[in-house]
Amino acid sequence: MDHNLDSFIGQYGYVGIILALAGGIVGLPIPDELLLTFIGYSVSQGRLTYVMALGSAFIGSITGITISYFIGLKLGLPFLKKFGPIMYITEERIEFTRRLFQRWGVLVLFFGYFIPGIRQISAIIAAISHISFRKFALYAYSGGLVWSITFLALGQFLGKSWLQAEQYIDEIMLYAIGLFVLVGFIVFTTRLIFFRSEKAKAR
Repeated sequence: MDHNLDSFIGQYGYVGIILALAGGIVGLPIPDELLLTFIGYSVSQGRLTYVMALGSAFIGSITGITISYFIGLKLGLPFLKKFGPIMYITEERIEFTRRLFQRWGVLVLFFGYFIPGIRQISAIIAAISHISFRKFALYAYSGGLVWSITFLALGQFLGKSWLQAEQYIDEIMLYAIGLFVLVGFIVFTTRLIFFRSEKAKAR
């Protein structure tokens, strides 16, 4: 793994990072988090500059998720159900993501990056759910930036031990899911209080 990624980065550089992450977000079998962690490690070794590495990771992530959004916009759910199995996207996962959107809305676009299998289809479901591109971009792009920063930082922190990242990746995802539920609860509670306040005023 170390040698393969080292060769890949050495040969394709920042352009390779963009293409690999874009492909991984769209649905190609690419270990996105491990790739980002290795990029962080490469930054710590001076092989890549932090600004360029982060910029490439961010551009790759938002390129992939934007492509997915327009796939959903133009081709819709039938395309996802027909070609999803090729990318290991099952109908159960599609329905699970749709339920997440029904309950939590656009927050799924932000936190979905941290949930494998969800980030690959969240943008398509967002388009199918008629979420505007402006709102999609606000949440998806900010989520892509936080996701990129998180795993680059993990690679820098672990250094030569970056191959141990898998045990930390699961931990980070659990924290992300917990934060997702907490933020969703706060948003739901705030809306409920606001709704009741407006209803009381109307009386």
